[in-house]
Amino acid sequence: MMSCHPWNQALWDRLTADVSQLPHGILLHGPAGVGKRSLALALAKRMLCSQPTPEGACGQCPSCSWFDQGAHPDFRLIEPAEPDAGEEGAGKKGGRHIAIQEIRGLAEFLALAPHQGGWRTVVVHPAEAMNVPAANALLKTLEEPPSRVLIILVSHQPRRLLPTVLSRCRKVAVTLPDTESALAWLGSQGLASAEMLLREAGGAPLKALDCADPERLARRERFLEALSRPSPAGLSVLAQDFQNRLDEAWGWFSRWVHDLMRVKLGSQARYFKERHVELDRQAGALPLEGLMALEEEVRRAGRWLKHPLNSQLLLESWLLRYADLLEDSHGR
Repeated sequence: MMSCHPWNQALWDRLTADVSQLPHGILLHGPAGVGKRSLALALAKRMLCSQPTPEGACGQCPSCSWFDQGAHPDFRLIEPAEPDAGEEGAGKKGGRHIAIQEIRGLAEFLALAPHQGGWRTVVVHPAEAMNVPAANALLKTLEEPPSRVLIILVSHQPRRLLPTVLSRCRKVAVTLPDTESALAWLGSQGLASAEMLLREAGGAPLKALDCADPERLARRERFLEALSRPSPAGLSVLAQDFQNRLDEAWGWFSRWVHDLMRVKLGSQARYFKERHVELDRQAGALPLEGLMALEEEVRRAGRWLKHPLNSQLLLESWLLRYADLLEDSHGR
C-alpha cells in the first residue's frame, strides 16, 4: 500500500477527509526531501483506487496493481528526465526541463474519457521544471479542467512558478518534520550517523537518507579533512578532483564557511559539529570582515552552479581565497 511518510500523516488526513471537496489543482510545496512526491503519488493512487480505505489506496484492486506497475490508463506522472535529488523514487534519464510537448500530451490525455469511469489524476514534479511555454499550456487546462480530474503540482521553489498557475491551485505547505520525528524515522531505516546527516540535509529526512551513500560519505570526509588542514597545493588538487561534483563541493564549502561565521560570532556550529575543534581554531584566527565577504561570494555563486564556465577554476578560486584568509591571519 502506498502511503505518505509518518511526519506527513496529519496533512494526509486533512487532504483525504473528504476527497469530493478537493479542488482540481493542488500545489504541494516545501523543501526538497520532505516527501512531497510520495504524498502526491499516494493521493493520486487513492483517487483511482476502487476500494479505498481511510489509510489510502487498498493496494489490492486492479487499479492499484496498474498504478504500481506504472501502467494505469487514468494516471500520468510528468517529470523532467533528471528530477531533483532528495525526493525518493525519482528516476534519472538526462535533461532538466519539462517541455511543452509533454504538457500538450497531458491535455490530449485529459480530453479522453476515463478508462475506469472515475477520476483521472496527474502529478507534475517538480513543477518549476516546466519552461514558460509548458507552464502556459498547463494554465489552459487549470483554467478549464475536465470533470473528475485532479492535477497535483509538486514544487520545491513555488516562487519560480507563473503567478497565474499559482492562483489556480490550492496551496498546501509540506514542512520539515521536527527533529525527533525525523531521527526516529531515519533510525527505522537503519541509517548510521543520522543526526550528523540530518543536520547537513537541513532537517529534510529524505535528503539525509540520500546523503548516506557510502561513496558520498567518503568524498565528504576527504573534502572536510582538506578544509580542516588546508594548504594551497592540497586545495588546488581538491578543486581538480571535485570539478565534476561542483554541487557537492559548493554545499560542503558554503556550510563550512557558515559554521565558521557562527563560531566567530560566539555561537555553535550548525552543520559540522563533529569538527568543532578545527572550526574553533580557524574561527579564532580568521578576520570577521574577510569571512563575511567570502560567505557572501560563495552564497551568490550558488546561482551559477548549473552553468559554470569552468567548474574547476570556480571551485579553486573559493578554496584558494579561503587559504589566503588563513595565511593572512597567521601572518598578522
